[in-house]
Amino acid sequence: MTARQKPPATEAALIWERPEPANRPAPGPLSRERIVRAAIALADKDGLASVSLRKVGAELNAGPMRLYGYLSTKEELLELMVDAVYGEMASAGPIRGDWREALRSIAQRTRQAAKKHKWFIDLLGGRHHLGPNALAHLEASLAALSEMPGFENIDDILQAVGAVNDYVIGALLSEASELRAELESGMNETEWQNATWPYLQRMIATGRFPTLARVVRDATHPSSDVRFDRGLDCVLDGIAARLSR
Repeated sequence: MTARQKPPATEAALIWERPEPANRPAPGPLSRERIVRAAIALADKDGLASVSLRKVGAELNAGPMRLYGYLSTKEELLELMVDAVYGEMASAGPIRGDWREALRSIAQRTRQAAKKHKWFIDLLGGRHHLGPNALAHLEASLAALSEMPGFENIDDILQAVGAVNDYVIGALLSEASELRAELESGMNETEWQNATWPYLQRMIATGRFPTLARVVRDATHPSSDVRFDRGLDCVLDGIAARLSR
């Protein structure tokens, strides 16, 4: 970056443009990459609540004050972790196919990342992530539709990608909530259903819930994978209907 392109001081403070300290071999080599890898390993093993600068430092045989030379806050560490996962998503290669295939690929990459790193979904939503890998993923997502018929308007591209991402985040948050409920109650889904079934039978027997009775009697109750794909199909069908107008 040239002197003319140098960002204002407030922008230069962002973790993405802040230089790392000079390498110091003792008591052990350290870098943002090693810090992030250690933090991700902790989160994968024990959840996001287990991540702190003190615990990450202990994993690297470094005090938390030494980590502050590489990042300023835990929030910056979380941003770096999210960006590392976006980097893993990008490693799957270019987003190819027609617009439906491209959007389905985007959705599935996010879901696979959330399956591998269960904490990842808790850091999505809200403001856009601005790390280089996150920006590369967003660029690839938007570019995948930019040459497609019906997506000449950039607002239409943003709407389609945003609708799919909103659906994915909502579906993954629901799945994560179910998993947390299992952990907190100590019962898996089948055990919980067996425990609550007598009560549900009594309520249905009152005749006040005929549609719920039909759900219990006739619904197929597919796996979470099937539910996710069917819900995504509904979103894509809605986009297709909008394009056909």
